[in-house]
Amino acid sequence: MSALRKKFGDDYQVVTTSSSGSGFNQPPPEKKRKRQRFVDKNGRCNVQHGNLGGETSRYLSDLFTTLVDLKWRWNLFIFILTYTVAWLFMAFMWWCIAYIRGDLNKAHNDKYTPCVANVYNFPSAFLFFIETEATIGYGYRYITDKCPEGIILFLFQSILGSIVDAFLIGCMFIKMSQPKKRAETLMFSEHAVISMRDGKLTLMFRVGNLRNSHMVSAQIRCKLLKSRQTPEGEFLPLDQLELDVGFSTGADQLFLVSPLTICHVIDTKSPFYDLSQRSMQTEQFEIVVILEGIVETTGMTCQARTSYTEDEVLWGHRFFPVISLEEGFFKVDYSQFHATFEVPTPPYSVKEQEEALLLSSPLMAPSLCNSGEKNSSLDCLETLEDNDSTTKLPTKLQKITGREGLPKKLLRMSSTTSEMTYSFGDLPMKLQRISSVPGVSDDKHAGKASKISSETISKSVADLPPKLQRLAGGGGGRMDGHLPPKLRKMNSDRFT
Repeated sequence: MSALRKKFGDDYQVVTTSSSGSGFNQPPPEKKRKRQRFVDKNGRCNVQHGNLGGETSRYLSDLFTTLVDLKWRWNLFIFILTYTVAWLFMAFMWWCIAYIRGDLNKAHNDKYTPCVANVYNFPSAFLFFIETEATIGYGYRYITDKCPEGIILFLFQSILGSIVDAFLIGCMFIKMSQPKKRAETLMFSEHAVISMRDGKLTLMFRVGNLRNSHMVSAQIRCKLLKSRQTPEGEFLPLDQLELDVGFSTGADQLFLVSPLTICHVIDTKSPFYDLSQRSMQTEQFEIVVILEGIVETTGMTCQARTSYTEDEVLWGHRFFPVISLEEGFFKVDYSQFHATFEVPTPPYSVKEQEEALLLSSPLMAPSLCNSGEKNSSLDCLETLEDNDSTTKLPTKLQKITGREGLPKKLLRMSSTTSEMTYSFGDLPMKLQRISSVPGVSDDKHAGKASKISSETISKSVADLPPKLQRLAGGGGGRMDGHLPPKLRKMNSDRFT
């Protein structure tokens, strides 16, 4: 187990499913009722069409497709039956011509010229047809020039034989070359998993290709089948919803050379937005996965399907890695294709996580500064600085101060209530606070400003850079040459 932890990290946890060894006789777990699936794991759809009435005649209008869709045993039965009936019918036609002409009674007369030589009963007529149809031509039985009706029947036999051969042989060839068997070498993981990936809750499953031949233009799609009721009261059984597996980013176009993990990010647009680990135990849904591509060897389109029900989705699991680097090639270990292991995953839905984050978000704190008139500008300044909502100072002022932001001591020293009476246009708040002089204030707040001792001011100024010390000491006129135009105008208005 230490080797596994070293390989997969501390997130690896051992899953114990056996309850043996405990000192209590636990009752066996209740057998869960087998749920009816819409699509089996092998891709077969459990849908039967009934009460068609007079619509069955539509199958005969597309007879070729109907024969191709039949099972193999019915195809073989129709194949043998059609050829047998056609051969017996044509043999009977040749026997009828010989019987009508009286060739059966004069077959051994050397002076008589029959329609077909050496045909004197039904078996000989049947052998003549087989020799003609299969172009064997033993030379013993042949048509003579004294029988025009035999020549016409021979032409009809050739045309009918070509039609039957094209229909039945073409049907068998199409059925044998169908790419359905190619889908059996496309694998899907037995379970789907839900865990964190790139900081987002993600539904994942795995696909793989067992053959070396590639699937050209492989594309994957996912459908969520879930019954629901509309606000108008209409019940929709097996309502189909689309699961985004990378359509907007092109991630649904697969280069299926090695096993790939298909991801569906659960966000506000996902049908699983309010799905949690607890609610998944009571939910009923089915995820249908459809993988399409062109078979490289035949050029035919192949489609592989599977599905995952709610009890086949594992919460808080992740797939084992199956690709390893060998000497000169990459090796895929399909023995771990379906294996998963547990990882720490929040049991809450994305909706619950966003609501909890919204309630605990510190971005609501700056609104308190504007909620009432009792808060002073100094309190609001401290609140803004504690959060991430404060912005950096302009570039020119950063060059003056030598820092990205002003120290709190200078802001406390220079911020007074008189800054609320000045109009500085669209200057930032920090520039407005810097421009205010500690000694200039209204009569209403003169008492607060006078409480600041000279020792505290001198100590605070001593910790500042030289340029800011001159600025904080009241030498506004000396620094006008280094200040921006708006700040320079602000200083001139302040001292006038």
